[in-house]
Amino acid sequence: MIIQRQEDVTTAVIEAFKNTQPPRLREILIALVKHLHAFAREVHLTEEEFERAVDYIARLGQKTDARHNEVVLMAGSLGFSTLICLLNNGNNGQTETTANLLGPFWRMNSPRTESGGSIVRSPTPGPALFVNCWVKDRAGRPVEGAEVDVWHSSPEGFYEQQDPRQAPMNLRGKFMTDAQGHFAFRSVKPAGYPIPIDGPVGDLVRATGRHHYRPAHLHFLIFKPGFKTHISQVYVNDDPRLDSDVQFGVTRALVGNYVRHQDGAPAEDVKGEWYSLDQTFVIEPGESRLPRPPIQ
Repeated sequence: MIIQRQEDVTTAVIEAFKNTQPPRLREILIALVKHLHAFAREVHLTEEEFERAVDYIARLGQKTDARHNEVVLMAGSLGFSTLICLLNNGNNGQTETTANLLGPFWRMNSPRTESGGSIVRSPTPGPALFVNCWVKDRAGRPVEGAEVDVWHSSPEGFYEQQDPRQAPMNLRGKFMTDAQGHFAFRSVKPAGYPIPIDGPVGDLVRATGRHHYRPAHLHFLIFKPGFKTHISQVYVNDDPRLDSDVQFGVTRALVGNYVRHQDGAPAEDVKGEWYSLDQTFVIEPGESRLPRPPIQ
């Protein structure tokens, strides 16, 4: 097709893509072209702005390596990661879900831990946290024999890969649900932490006048054949940044009820302030597969 005016460009590209295989790829490409061209027309993107945008996208790739993915960080900072998660969970976006983002710090082969055991593997000062969890299916029945990975940051806001003072696999554990779909563990209350802002994502955060912090949370990955692998985060309800998460990850279903206590701790060595959390996860039928660890 010979282009005569700007309106013809979109038609020409769509026509050129009509034989793309498989059909799903064709559907995605054509929709992308339609929306991308409509965006350029809506804002009347200038040539200088286009050049800057291309340079910005290139810098996302240049900032990405085996230990850090700037593209994924950008997807979160635009709310795109959370949107994709919510579209594909909770009966394909129709109901509330306990699914959430994987984040960059999941590791395979966390130490297997008996229910009720501690995942504190080196001295980690902070308020003790005692967690009880239940895994259920959509009908409310307990799911027995599910493997559950748990991991989180320290009370100083560092994961163990980031902090040489922490032992390997500190604040990580792998549990198995019992006949009631239950497992429990002891840890310390996590803290929120900043995302990296030394790259293109930092430019976006500064341009939009936002802070660059994530609220405190616990991570969970639930794996059981016959069910879609369920990835979740449970956010600390007293964190002041719940409603301004730089990665837009906080959903109402995952603001946990972290209850503060002053006495009566379940363990004799706990003195003073401690916390408890009860949390239920609902998992859905689907494909069971483990994600690729974000950091190798």
